[in-house]
Amino acid sequence: MAQADRRGPGRDGPLISQRAAIVFLLAALAGIGATVLAALAGNVWPVAVSVGGGVVAPAVLFFNQIID
Repeated sequence: MAQADRRGPGRDGPLISQRAAIVFLLAALAGIGATVLAALAGNVWPVAVSVGGGVVAPAVLFFNQIID
């Protein structure tokens, strides 16, 4: 049986694909982990959050490459 088109008029499709959701989830977890490790290393919270934010973009690129 054919699958119905989810993007027809009046029907909402998914906002992002499952692959993109996994990539963003893993990148967010990597950023949170880096933030926690930076805070435990003795950095103040603004620096730790900056470190975590700096990890997210390369993590998105990395996970986008390895998840196929």
